[in-house]
Parts: sequence; structure tokens; C-alpha cells
Amino acid sequence: MTSAATATAPASTTAPKVADVFVVFGITGDLAKVMTFRSLYRLEQRGLLQCPIVGVAFDDWTVDQLVQRARDSIVGTGEQLDEAVFARFAERLSYVQGDFADDAAYERVASAVGDAEHPVFYLEIPPFLFGRVVAGLHGAGLTKSARIVVEKPFGHDQESARALAAELHQFIDESQLYRIDHYLGKMGLEEILYVRFSNTLLEPVWNRDHVACVEITMAEDFGVEDRGHFYDPVGALRDVVVNHLMQVVAATAMEAPSRGDPGTLKDATVALFKAVAEGDPAHYVRGQYDGYLGIDGVAADSTTETYAALRLEIENWRWSGVPFLIRTGKRLPTTQTEVRLVFKRPPKLGFGFTEVEPNQVVVKLDPTVGIRVVANAHRADTPGAAPGAVQLDMEFADQGGERPTPYEVLLHAAMVGDNTRFTRQDGIEETWRVMQPLLDAPPPVHAYAPGSWGPKGADELVAGFGRWHGPWVTQ
Repeated sequence: MTSAATATAPASTTAPKVADVFVVFGITGDLAKVMTFRSLYRLEQRGLLQCPIVGVAFDDWTVDQLVQRARDSIVGTGEQLDEAVFARFAERLSYVQGDFADDAAYERVASAVGDAEHPVFYLEIPPFLFGRVVAGLHGAGLTKSARIVVEKPFGHDQESARALAAELHQFIDESQLYRIDHYLGKMGLEEILYVRFSNTLLEPVWNRDHVACVEITMAEDFGVEDRGHFYDPVGALRDVVVNHLMQVVAATAMEAPSRGDPGTLKDATVALFKAVAEGDPAHYVRGQYDGYLGIDGVAADSTTETYAALRLEIENWRWSGVPFLIRTGKRLPTTQTEVRLVFKRPPKLGFGFTEVEPNQVVVKLDPTVGIRVVANAHRADTPGAAPGAVQLDMEFADQGGERPTPYEVLLHAAMVGDNTRFTRQDGIEETWRVMQPLLDAPPPVHAYAPGSWGPKGADELVAGFGRWHGPWVTQ
């Protein structure tokens, strides 16, 4: 079964069944330590965890060791542990030891799953093992009514993304495959859609007639000192642009979906991706922070980018001529992810305000979610009481409370069979199409100082469109 045949298959009208067992392959690894245990514990705390949890890994562990790892991991994330909640969670845990290349391991998994009819298998393992594990589950008769959750990356280019999908589609249908991109679990992306489509104040001006450019920033003030082996073969473009930030582009630029069901939302996303022109290496700047080459696991002559800035064009009626300016990097001055619409300047008028800051709408996505509106108003503190920018800020937590963490959202969605927040194969292939020219002909990498905003060449991308703004926390 090919990806082309399955990626756009009509969704079943039958309501998905809630998982009656949740099986985690790779439960002794780092992702489980920093994300999975905490997320499952918080689901238990909220009364949303309703099934046994089976951990599968190569390590020769006992259930007691698994429970202790769960406790240490949850506490290590800073979560305040409720002993009664943890006791309920620990009762759900069991463990299967096995080599993923050994068919006998899948027979032991089948025994642990028992008579469960709607298992969910979460593969938090390297992608090169996906095919082997799914084949093993299929051979053990466990995939007929299963959902399979896999972690990014979904290939390292368009060809490998297609090959990976084709390998998995030999054993499961596209509708059974849930690809996790933790950015799709962030409330901020949902808030972009709500801000856009539920406000007549904004939607009429959310287009090329009023917007000069769109800036998307994902800045991180930390480096990759503890994961050089992973990062060096990947780089910023593959790590966060082709997946996370393209999802931000989609939420910002897509047309209003006609319905809220997963298939319609994905169709709207893919339609937007198809309108994005292929990236131009002439509008792509790569950087590498000083000191990167000395990190354990990084090649001495590495040209991997830790910073990427690029300009994308969307060829449709709403956005033609409006550049989407994207930048991301490690060891920048702050940690912040945001999307910023910069509006066109007002016309020159006779009573004197020609140099005012352009109006802006900023949706902050990480580490907290909020919205800022930059407007101009009469200010008594400016020379001659001239107009000046004022900022209207709101943190969503102040008027809605704490939101679930992304992995809580995504793991629970997988358990209940809601695939709204999971990427579809045709969307994966379109984002790789956009990025493929940048992978095929990457420009040279330029050094930049830790704590700076990256190489100076990134400023040339915004020439003619003003300057990079923000992010919010640095203003």
C-alpha cells in the first residue's frame, strides 16, 4: 500500500475506540524520562488515564525499577508529586524486556496486551526502528485495530519520508498512523486559529492588502552540548523548520476550514502547504555558534547549522507578495517562539506622524501563550507629545488558567483516537518539497557569537521589509 494511496483516503465514519492498553516502546530512554512519564502522570491526575501502561525496552529491568524511574522522572521535571495519584499510576505499569529484532519479544508483548482490542503502540524510538517494530507487531497479530504513534523525524528529506511511509503502509493504514510533532500539542497553534477566525476585528485585515510581512521566530538560549551526536547529522532546518515552524506557517496562513473534523482541518493545512513556493537558497542564511565544533559528538569539520533564517513566499490570493520570514537558532539571547504580523505603515499625513512603528499582532507560543497588539497613540512622554507605540498584552493563562502540556494533549488524543493534531503523509511530503532545494544547495555556514541574534546575513533577508522585530520578551 503506497503513501499516495493512503494519505488522502476518506476517513471512516465509525467513531474511534478508546485505547484499552497503551504500550510504550523505548520506555527506558530519555524522552520517557523528560516527557512521557510526567505526561501520563498528569493524565492520571486529571482522571483521563483509563488503561494499563506496558513499557517495552531492551534493558533488563523489573517492574519495581520501572516504577522508580517513573517517580524519579516525574519529580525531576519539577512536578509536585501527589502520592495517591502516583500510586494509582504505578499500579498501571508493567514491563516487557526484549530485543526489537527478536520475534519472541513481540510474542511477549502480545501476552502483556492480553485480550485488549484497541491497543495504542507509542514508538519513542529512532525512526530506523519503526518499520522493524511495526512488522513485529503485525507478525504477532497486534495491528488489526491498533493505532501506532511515532516520533519525528519523519525522514530526512522528501525521498526518505516517502520510503518510510511506504515501509509502514505495508502493515498499517495511514489512518492508523499518528505522527507526533509536539508543536501540534501546543495551545498556541489552536489560539492562532481562534484569534484569526473568531474575530471580525482581525480576519478582514489578515491578508496582503494590510500585512507587510509575517515574522516567525523560534529562539533558544541554550545549545546542544548534551546531544551533539543527535544534532550534528540533523541541523536546525531538519530539526524544527520543516516540522514545527511549517505548522506555525500553516496555522497563520491557511484559509478557514469549512468544518472542524480532522480530515477537513488537514485538507486546509495541506492546501496551504501546496501554495508555498519551494525555498530559494538565495533567501536562506545558515549560522553556527562559536564553540559548537568542540561539543562531544560533533564532527571537527562540521558545517551543520545551529541557526537558520529563510524567506518563504505563498502563491495564493491572500498572501501573494507577503514574505514569511522565519528564523530559529541555538544560543540566542532568549528562549521564545512567536508569530508576528507586521502591518503596512499608515500614509503620510500633514499633521506629522510619518515615522511611527507599524501596527503588529504577536501571538506568543512558547514558553507561555499570549497575544500582543502594537498600536500607535498620542503619548505625553514623547518629544512634542508625538504619536508613539503602545503595547496591549495578555497572557492566556491569566484568563483561562494553566493549559495541559503538549505531550498530555497528544498522548491523550492518541488514546481516544482523535488524530486532529497529528500530521498526515501528504502534508509531510509537501513540507519536504518546500525545503528540498535548501537541502540540495545549502549556502555556506557563518559563525555567530553565543548570545547574539545570529549571523549578520540574516538582516539581508528583511531588506525592503523593515527589520526583524522582537521577540516580545526582549522589548
